[in-house]
Amino acid sequence: MTMQQAHPHWGAEALWQQLEPLLPGLSVEVLARAESTNTVLLERARMLAGAPDAVITRPGELDNAGPAAGEPTPLGRRDADVQPCLLVAEQQTRGRGRLGRDWVSSAGASLTFSLALPLAPADWSGLSLAVGLALVEALDPEALDPQPEGAAAAPRLMLKWPNDLWLVDNPPQPGLGRKLGGILIETVTVGQRRMCVVGVGLNVLPQPVPELPQGYACLQEIQPEITAPSALAQVAAPLVRALLQFQAEGFAPLVGAYARRDLLTGQAVSTTLAALPAGVAEGVDARGALRVRCGDVQSIVSGEVSVRLGSGSA
Repeated sequence: MTMQQAHPHWGAEALWQQLEPLLPGLSVEVLARAESTNTVLLERARMLAGAPDAVITRPGELDNAGPAAGEPTPLGRRDADVQPCLLVAEQQTRGRGRLGRDWVSSAGASLTFSLALPLAPADWSGLSLAVGLALVEALDPEALDPQPEGAAAAPRLMLKWPNDLWLVDNPPQPGLGRKLGGILIETVTVGQRRMCVVGVGLNVLPQPVPELPQGYACLQEIQPEITAPSALAQVAAPLVRALLQFQAEGFAPLVGAYARRDLLTGQAVSTTLAALPAGVAEGVDARGALRVRCGDVQSIVSGEVSVRLGSGSA
């Protein structure tokens, strides 16, 4: 196991022991500060591959161009280039979100980490939804358990397609909530394989942030004793299992579970697509595309559009 500036309270050793059987060769690292955990892992992969200018893409934008099967990297490395790594930054100074947005985080009040691993699903579509579902189910498990009267509790953590985690009030008001976290997934070709870097940012404790049009939420609101290390301990293994399941089965088996956490279903939304400026969200399809009814139903894929509830801000 590799650790840099690891702090005992993160339980890096215990995390490694839990995750390494699932991801052989895994390293766990904790940094006091980094510009962006995604950037660190992507640049590391590029340099190890001897391709510092390798194109970084999002799962919905894969170029399918890469070395021929079996072709070694310029430095002759193969397997060592794609060893998985869980990298945590206690503070990110230049965190990145979807569409180039900044992600505000502060030490102790945020959980910011990235998981890099080789991934080869038959279809990358819906990956961010599968990741988000794994996170909210790990952090809000009571909503999965039957209550004494036989019905499951209403979820407090919901998913706003395609990359955001939201906290809704209790009892929930349809379509309303505050942003709790976000996901940024990027990929780069290393040798003959594709390295996937899954970045996660979660608000854990209250912290001063710029005014957000969608409001601000933190995990302490539903788990009063939570800390950033304990949040990581809750989500790490479920995230790894979800990625391995996605690689084997894709998004289709998760459609029903996602529907239970879908913040947008039944809500009026506007988009940045000229051909579909507004409509009503009708869930997602088997590939994770958002279904929007505007006369007929059209599907929107991640990467094409920023979806906004009603006329509000994303």
